[in-house]
Amino acid sequence: MNDDEILGKAYDAQLMKRLVVYLRPYKWQVLSAILLSLAVSGLEAVRPYFTKIAVDVNIANKDKEGLLETTLLFLVLLMLRGIVQYYNAYITQKIGQQTIYDLRMELFRHLQKLSMRFYDKNPIGRLITRVTNDVEVLNEMFSSGIVMVFSDVFMIVGIVWFMFAMNVELALLSLSVLPFLIYGTFLFRKKAREAYREVRLYIARINTFMQEHITGMLVDQIFNRESKAFSEFEQHNAGHRGANIKSIFYYAIFYPVVDLIGAVSVGLIIWYAGGNVLEGTVTIGTVMAFLQFNEMFWRPIRDLSEKYNIMQTAMASSERIFKLLDDQSFITETEQPKSFTIVSGKIEFRNVWFAYNDENWVLKDVSFTINPGETAAFVGHTGAGKTTIINLLSRFYEIQKGEILIDDVNIREVALSDLRQHIAVVLQDVFLFSGDIKGNISLGNEKISIDQIREAARIVGVDRFIETLPHRYDEEVKERGATLSVGQKQLLSFARALAFDPAVLVLDEATSSVDTETELLIQSAIQKLLANRTAIVIAHRLSTVQTANKIVVMHKGEIREMGTHQELLSVKGIYHKLYLLQYKEQEAV
Repeated sequence: MNDDEILGKAYDAQLMKRLVVYLRPYKWQVLSAILLSLAVSGLEAVRPYFTKIAVDVNIANKDKEGLLETTLLFLVLLMLRGIVQYYNAYITQKIGQQTIYDLRMELFRHLQKLSMRFYDKNPIGRLITRVTNDVEVLNEMFSSGIVMVFSDVFMIVGIVWFMFAMNVELALLSLSVLPFLIYGTFLFRKKAREAYREVRLYIARINTFMQEHITGMLVDQIFNRESKAFSEFEQHNAGHRGANIKSIFYYAIFYPVVDLIGAVSVGLIIWYAGGNVLEGTVTIGTVMAFLQFNEMFWRPIRDLSEKYNIMQTAMASSERIFKLLDDQSFITETEQPKSFTIVSGKIEFRNVWFAYNDENWVLKDVSFTINPGETAAFVGHTGAGKTTIINLLSRFYEIQKGEILIDDVNIREVALSDLRQHIAVVLQDVFLFSGDIKGNISLGNEKISIDQIREAARIVGVDRFIETLPHRYDEEVKERGATLSVGQKQLLSFARALAFDPAVLVLDEATSSVDTETELLIQSAIQKLLANRTAIVIAHRLSTVQTANKIVVMHKGEIREMGTHQELLSVKGIYHKLYLLQYKEQEAV
């Protein structure tokens, strides 16, 4: 069972303790809301008493002035109740919005700290559900659940107290149907719980399916899978509809049953009290007051049943949220990091072992040194461990054995922010954010001026494309750069890396999706830009790495060969075979 299928208890003391922490900054507002809720309940519970006074005292004694006074007091009571109820609703809703704001910020902050290993294992759709749907469920509990429970309970207690104070026999008769209500509520809770679990399960399936197929829409359309995808979605959606209808069915039965039990109670009051009225032992005002009390009594009962559902969904959502917040898949930083600034740019791997899972080693005893200002190229078959090396250099993952040093400093001894601000990476799969061109180059870094942005764009040659846009550097960029070509996105990514002026530049298949003319332009720019920088280049096309100071040949997680282009060709090993294979492919073309 995955997290989205967790139903949880209707009330969990441990989870509630953690949730209450988010209310502490607003404790005075919560206290005010509780007091206002109690005031609303008290003012509501006293209403039937005015009916009794009006009938048994004023009307019975033909006291017109007294009746007018009672009516005016009742009007004042209603107005006061309305004012108190307004402020109570305002404060409770404000509490809910403040708490979910704080919780969402904490969740997003936590997600930013988690390592890439965490994101490898958790679907994006599920994480989005945590920050949106699950947090919104807690808003309902904070704003109308916890505080309003006090109001409902107090109203029930107040009504029962007034009823017994007025007439014990009628009070007992009115409450005689409670066992039937309790049994009906028990059955409803059980069925509603099962229905909710099924609804939650189908919501999770729909979210996962939508996220996957919208992301992969291109594949669906290329291979004409639209009908198949539609059919699968229809099944999930129909299941969700059926589960919701089942849930509605239980509510549609429960509320009329509550009303029926209330009607039976009214009938008992009229039957029993009617005879007593005729005998003169009970007043008409008392009977009318009891009928009003009876009607008011069942309303908070229904509300509490709804609050049960809110609490149950809130407990399930909070369990999933806290499971995420408790995840400590962080890259552990030293408590006293060294002050770190890359000066020379020397990179050294010493006997590095790394595995993504258990001991399925991706890198095995890897050792190499890249001297300051050198360009080192890593080549090899897919899965050889090339991209893993740059991931480890930026500490996206933690190595199991060995050391990684920059300028002879172990990267575990420095702060992540200090390390990463000196390393720029251009990936093959470029990610652009919604916004504009200049924002995607500077990434919001205020230290990077518009002149630096333009200069970086000019060097990589993307300025020619930008100048053709209607708004140039202010041109809007859609989600993931949807309106740009793959080559244009890669050029923007290259300009982004250069604008940050890194000491170490990493190119991971950075020119794989650009045309030959653009690639030549970039290669020309690289020669100028890397004069005082250490660079790591990962490439499948060996033509792009021939000028590198050092070429490292990876095979099954190990370094098999290392040297310059000519040195490796003369050895006639793996690199030589790769070169001949690509040369033949080019000749065939």
